[in-house]
Amino acid sequence: MKFPVAIALACAAVLAFSASAEAETASPYAGWQARDIKALSPEQIADLRDGRGMGLALPAELNGYPGPRHVLDLGADLALSPEQREAFEGLFAEMQAEARRLGDAILRQEAALEQAFRGGAVSEPVLRQDLAALGALQGELRYTHLRYHLAAKALLSPHQVARYNTLRGYGTADGHGGDGHASEGHEGHGKAH
Repeated sequence: MKFPVAIALACAAVLAFSASAEAETASPYAGWQARDIKALSPEQIADLRDGRGMGLALPAELNGYPGPRHVLDLGADLALSPEQREAFEGLFAEMQAEARRLGDAILRQEAALEQAFRGGAVSEPVLRQDLAALGALQGELRYTHLRYHLAAKALLSPHQVARYNTLRGYGTADGHGGDGHASEGHEGHGKAH
């Protein structure tokens, strides 16, 4: 009777090892085959369509250059004047329009790349050309988000920037945080500037 138990245990060990090995070789991309654009998650697609920041302006945000969206959100705490509020509303509207336009262009380029691979019609020269176009669009989108952080900082006093940094959790009321410059802060890009 001990022999069948030993065989059963050995079989169970082999099955467990086999299942473990299979789990280790499964791709982290398994299940993504059904995506319309395989390279982008539904959240990334929504962010591009809606003109959200997606962390593209973190060098600005974390180094003292506030983002228009977050300045508007913190307007009362920053004691924005009516003129500043109006300027920031215009700035944010412009940024959103540019970001949405570029996001749509990126999505079209990604969809074309997806379709080329799906259809088996990819050649190296065309691939290089398509990726260069996509890279240029992505660079332009990042530039858009970053440049509006530059514009936002120019509309605020050093005290407001320091207060922004404190409210966003980047430093203290004296403005020392991030890179230590008292007149810096930014818009913490998570969703929208």
